[in-house]
Amino acid sequence: MPTKAEEAKKADKAAEWTECDVAILGSGLAGSIMGAILARQGANVVLIDAGQHPRFAVGESQNPQLVEWLHILAVRYDVPEIKHMLDVKAVTEHIGPTHGRKQSFGFVTHRPNREPDPHEATMFVIPKMLTEAVHLFRQDTDSHYLNVAAKYGCTLRQNWFATDLDVDDDGVTITGRNGEVFRAKYLIDASGFRSPLAQKFDLRENPPRHKHHARSLFTHYVGIKPYDDVCNYPEALRPPAESPFHGGTLHHLIERGWFWIIPFDNYKDSKNPACSVGLTFDERLYPKPKDMTPDQEFNHYLDMYPAVKRQFEGAKRIREWVSTDRLQYSSKRTIGARWCLMSHAAGFIDPLYSRGLSNTFEVVDALAYRILDALRENDFTEERFEYVERLEQGLLEYNDKIVNSSYIAFSHFRLWNAVFRVWACFTTPATMRQIMARQNFQLDGDDRHFKEMEKAPYTGLWWPDSHAFKVLFDTTAETCERYEAGEIDGDKAADIVFEAIRDCESVNTPFGWKGPEDLRFFRATTPTMMKFMWWASTSGPKEMRDLGRSMLAGVVKQGVRGRKVS
Repeated sequence: MPTKAEEAKKADKAAEWTECDVAILGSGLAGSIMGAILARQGANVVLIDAGQHPRFAVGESQNPQLVEWLHILAVRYDVPEIKHMLDVKAVTEHIGPTHGRKQSFGFVTHRPNREPDPHEATMFVIPKMLTEAVHLFRQDTDSHYLNVAAKYGCTLRQNWFATDLDVDDDGVTITGRNGEVFRAKYLIDASGFRSPLAQKFDLRENPPRHKHHARSLFTHYVGIKPYDDVCNYPEALRPPAESPFHGGTLHHLIERGWFWIIPFDNYKDSKNPACSVGLTFDERLYPKPKDMTPDQEFNHYLDMYPAVKRQFEGAKRIREWVSTDRLQYSSKRTIGARWCLMSHAAGFIDPLYSRGLSNTFEVVDALAYRILDALRENDFTEERFEYVERLEQGLLEYNDKIVNSSYIAFSHFRLWNAVFRVWACFTTPATMRQIMARQNFQLDGDDRHFKEMEKAPYTGLWWPDSHAFKVLFDTTAETCERYEAGEIDGDKAADIVFEAIRDCESVNTPFGWKGPEDLRFFRATTPTMMKFMWWASTSGPKEMRDLGRSMLAGVVKQGVRGRKVS
């Protein structure tokens, strides 16, 4: 039992702070949407940031799973504003005409001082039945959702520097440089690499455990030419006219690296001439120079790849460069008593495949309801949040494997073509899995549909229920590492992965993933999607039949309910 003096001292100290349920460090997209969710559900939230909005941020390119995680968050936690990012029309209407469209993931292989071979390009066009994804102009989206968080009751602090964090059995004390103190029942660190929590508890692994290595240069330009206008490819070797390179995120692949081109001006209603530009490459092969500015270094590499350079003729940089050291970092743990390192505060791999925000909002979904339950029950034990730890570490682990495999494969097109198919072929069933859970929730309001998604055996894999996918995924990673080690050549490695794709019963045939190697552009039209749904529901393996039939049943039930309402 505390003495009267101790009780008095505690009372005096409590008078010096402002109490809240949850404090969030970092008001980027993840922190602001988490704040909006918790506040909408009745929590007293303080949202703290050392900087202010509007500001530049990376993570500008969506993927189908991200869009569906956002849709899930909107309906599960009753925050309709999150739907403003579900497609390019919605983001333009509700946030502003500054965003681009993300029709596709396009990849073009380049070799130094040579024109690219037009046969060495691949593309995955996102099925419109899944989403019309977006290139997010982050200074606008992030400001918008900071305001949404404020609308739902979050207390905001910008330009507020946390100088001390003190975690005890009863809560967390956050002290600011200005002397203001907040006392929270739970702390979420969504601040990214320079996480105060990671520093406080020495949580970073040094070196990070990941196999992948890369550093990055990135900024914004105006005047970037569409690659379709400068590539000089014969018409027969171009992507479908409905899905040009400029219609999505373009990846120019070099040996163990890639340039990204993310236009914000490729949507008819956009008034934003800017384009996000970056170069991410293995720092072991491309060490950071000490005698070059970022402009000089970037132009040095542009000079090596003539087709990429043509996109930049007459273009102008409009932001200062960000030039990083190695991007990869990891944490010994991401969950503790009354705190969480959320997503990019926990670790990071690479922007390849646009998985950063998708991973982030999968974590937001898993963490949000656990915090709300913990607040109701006053139980913040680490065991309650154990799944969030497994999820965060699993997302990093699987992303590390696919990105590392891809970098290894970049310099050998046949192997890259195989790895590309492994990455892309399970994007659709993974997204269908999410859609199915959301549809069922919207029919009966039962939260178990989302909680059951967490019972999958391969937490962090983008289709975590599929044993067939896990086997194919592991075969691909092991084969690429054997090629890297010199145990087999590139053609042998490609043969192994292509054979594994053909042997995997859950790889769908209507999209053409098992088709000939010269099939390089994958565009699922509405008829193709209907064939896929028929295959998934009738002749696919059990895990695909279960998924296809459940999704179709949900579509039918929603249609019936819609007719009754009307």
